[in-house]
Amino acid sequence: MKLITKAVEKELAKYPLYSQDGKVKDAVVVCKFFLQGYTWYVLEAEKADNDYEFFGITVGQFAELGYFTLSQLESVTGQWGLRVERDRGFKPIKVKDLNLPLEY
Repeated sequence: MKLITKAVEKELAKYPLYSQDGKVKDAVVVCKFFLQGYTWYVLEAEKADNDYEFFGITVGQFAELGYFTLSQLESVTGQWGLRVERDRGFKPIKVKDLNLPLEY
């Protein structure tokens, strides 16, 4: 599966890195990636060479804010060779509407 389509790229362009600083739980989640118990919610992104740098929320055993790249997501392999996928049905939503156990 292609993680970044033209439509996703267009949405990501609306939220460059640092564009949602201070919005806290009113920040918009642009897209969602997942793999076997892990989920990555992208809040901001910036294209860098042939890669993307994302800022978002990673949820596994707990939720945390941080940076990750498209190439990192593409390099992750789960059990049985599964790869990270993009939630194709995901629509942009505010962080507060995700109901995550996230403190900040």
